[in-house]
Amino acid sequence: MRTVRESVLDVLRARGMTTVFGNPGSTELPMLKQFPDDFRYVLGLQEAVVVGMADGFALASGTTALVNLHTGPGTGNAMGAVLNARANRTPMVVTAGQQVRAMLTMEALLANPQATLLPQPAVKWAYEPPRPADVAPALARAVQVAETPPCGPVFVSLPMDDFDVELTEAEDRAGQAAADRRITHTAGPAPDAVAALAERIAGARSAVLVVGDDVDASGAWEAVVEFAERTGLPVWAAPVSARVSFPRDHPQFRGELVPAIGPLGRQLSGHDLVVVIGAPVFRYYPYMPGSCLPEGAELVLLTRDAEEAAKAPVGDAVVADLTLTVRALAERLPAGGPAPLPHEQVRFPEGGDGVLTPFAAMTAIAQGAPENTLWVNESPSNVPQFHEATRISAPGSYLFSAGGGLGFGAAAAVGAQLGAPDRPVVCVIGDGSVHYAVQALWTAAAYRAPVTFVVLSNARYAILQWFAQLEHAQGAPGLDIPGLDIATIADGYGVRTHRAQDAGELTKLVRDSAAQQDGPVLIDVPITTELPPL
Repeated sequence: MRTVRESVLDVLRARGMTTVFGNPGSTELPMLKQFPDDFRYVLGLQEAVVVGMADGFALASGTTALVNLHTGPGTGNAMGAVLNARANRTPMVVTAGQQVRAMLTMEALLANPQATLLPQPAVKWAYEPPRPADVAPALARAVQVAETPPCGPVFVSLPMDDFDVELTEAEDRAGQAAADRRITHTAGPAPDAVAALAERIAGARSAVLVVGDDVDASGAWEAVVEFAERTGLPVWAAPVSARVSFPRDHPQFRGELVPAIGPLGRQLSGHDLVVVIGAPVFRYYPYMPGSCLPEGAELVLLTRDAEEAAKAPVGDAVVADLTLTVRALAERLPAGGPAPLPHEQVRFPEGGDGVLTPFAAMTAIAQGAPENTLWVNESPSNVPQFHEATRISAPGSYLFSAGGGLGFGAAAAVGAQLGAPDRPVVCVIGDGSVHYAVQALWTAAAYRAPVTFVVLSNARYAILQWFAQLEHAQGAPGLDIPGLDIATIADGYGVRTHRAQDAGELTKLVRDSAAQQDGPVLIDVPITTELPPL
């Protein structure tokens, strides 16, 4: 007779989930003992780093990530990263060990008395199997839930004494049958909804497209580009985009909308129809009141996410597969829209007393990076400079956290390199941000992941200083972080380090690092501080 462990491993094999991101504790050892040769265990030194690596791995590889945490404390440590994964719509199965069943009622040490409540509402589904025989089917169901649009993390609590339990043949077959199920999530739009929207676009005086993360995540990039070119409509990126979903060097691209109600409405001034594709309506922060749309304008959202459709403050919505919807719309609209205007280059300050400005640093980094670079960004105060310098024009090439919490960048970059090993990964990260997941540097070195980390050092939380101005909160403590030496810390983790003092040196260091496959490199770059205009 086979054990629960054997059945679980076969379920994971059937779903292609043979990479495990974890930080093991005593309650996880029964699951991990006699670890099979066809599985890969990626160790993180802290649970938030573990989940961040899994997040980047799933997004870069287009697969579902598997995480193994240590009961309640490990889950608690990971919660910030789980919230980021939820915002990123990342398919992820998070497992955590649980005390033996015989000691759950007495709440023995390391028992998680309400295991399914702890990760909520950050996960789509949380479950603890009632019997050992239910462990494998529960994991199979967890994968299905994680992969159902909108994708997201799920949580399964696993009592540690379940794994050596022997299963009957029928119980074993049930787990395998659940794992073998395949569910197709492609739902086409209603023809009358497509026809009505096509009429609204054709009849609009000045329609505009706004594209969001799910265009890239769902594989609708080419369809959206073709639709935009067919109609000639201008294209904006949705505010706080975590992915690039339209070529940033395209002549129809206008930039990224600001994440504030009144200013965003004014940015869309002159348009009478706003068609949003694959984005929330909208990600707002901070609060700057005003009209969501210009006077007289209407909005239609195309989304796979019924929840996003329900919570939008304005407009109508069509919930369906994005590629099918956009292509159906294109078939109903005539080709030959207005000629696109050329992309206007944004001007940023130059020079800074011998220290690179953020834009000068970003430009030097972009000049050194190969064309097929997979970019990970966690320098929130310098996002406009990053996009202006890189002009990303290929799908699946940019990762940023949609959740607003720091700690994603360094960990996600390591996971992304493991998930897309044929692409160079360049992580541009602030000196404040990197310390939220600095342990990821150890994993990068231990697994020889050739990630290029470029740390932009200005010894402060610049984005918080911007918010302090905006919120009239000047004088708040804790916004300066002097005395950091990330190169020395990285060296202690086994990462090769450099300090770049000028643009030419920075370009060469990035180029050389991206060309090698012998482990991570960290480049520390002093920069000036540039706060976005209010």
